[in-house]
Amino acid sequence: MPSTSMAQTISNCLRAASMVGLAFAASSTLADAPTQRLNPVIGLIEQGKPVMGLYAPSNRKPPGAAADAPAPKRTPAELAKETVSYQLSDFVFDGSMEYKFDETLPVFTDFATALNAESHLDKKPYPHIAYPMILKIHEIAPDPELAARHIGQQLDLGVSGIMFVGVESPEEVKRGIAAMRYPSQGGTRADSVGAGPKYWGLSEKEYRAKADLWPLNPKGELINWVVVESKEGLKNVRDIAAVKGIGVLWPGAGTLRQVFSTTGADGKRVVDEQAWEGAIQSVLSACKEFKVPCGIPTTPDQIEMRMKQGFSVFVMNWGEAGFKTIEVGRKAAGRS
Repeated sequence: MPSTSMAQTISNCLRAASMVGLAFAASSTLADAPTQRLNPVIGLIEQGKPVMGLYAPSNRKPPGAAADAPAPKRTPAELAKETVSYQLSDFVFDGSMEYKFDETLPVFTDFATALNAESHLDKKPYPHIAYPMILKIHEIAPDPELAARHIGQQLDLGVSGIMFVGVESPEEVKRGIAAMRYPSQGGTRADSVGAGPKYWGLSEKEYRAKADLWPLNPKGELINWVVVESKEGLKNVRDIAAVKGIGVLWPGAGTLRQVFSTTGADGKRVVDEQAWEGAIQSVLSACKEFKVPCGIPTTPDQIEMRMKQGFSVFVMNWGEAGFKTIEVGRKAAGRS
């Protein structure tokens, strides 16, 4: 039997070892904890989890509606309330500004203002934007300076991401990236903040610090999405994917379907399904090669298949089919 003093020494050593173990466990837990992101889209990507979001509800006619059927006339406030009523979408997407920017910007601005008035911020499990907005911008190549100015206007609404459509060259991506960053960060964004700080729940100083582009700035909370949707873009897809700063790379699946289709003798469109899917897979291959997350629009019956292929960011139309797709996707991904 050890002496009393020896027993006390052993006890103290065991207690010290236990404390070291607890401290190590605590530090390991903290090291493995997911980054507390203001923009949950980035947080999910960093954690290797699939991201699933919906187009914002709108006053467009539902699919299949009769040509003479009246379009809905819900107010921006009503659309905003409908948006926050569904809590499983990781982001709010809008593609209206791809065309007729001057007409569609005021319409979306009214919606964004109404969404700002709703409970769009969440404090659990840490402060974040519950409904990050991600918008399409029109093609950059025809007029890069105009596109840059319009991107700045979109960012001033408080959005968390911009999608560059119809990209065919690395230079277009670089122009878009510069337009999303303030001059102090090496970019060309105008020195304004607009409604950004309020929508993000920050002071202007805090907003300016966080409103930078991820992953170029690991602490940035803005993200860009790049869409390849032409044969020229597909030809250059590897060079495009190699550009530093791309958040998510997408095949423009719907547009590519048209690219790889012809008009049959009966006047109907005939899709070369093999070539179409091959184009989609070429974008996915570039994503994998350059370790860029890959996104695609999808449906309830395809989301699991696309996940297995390697896609990790998904966008769906607002409505029951979109809700069902998220339900299936979350279950497949083990997201509660």
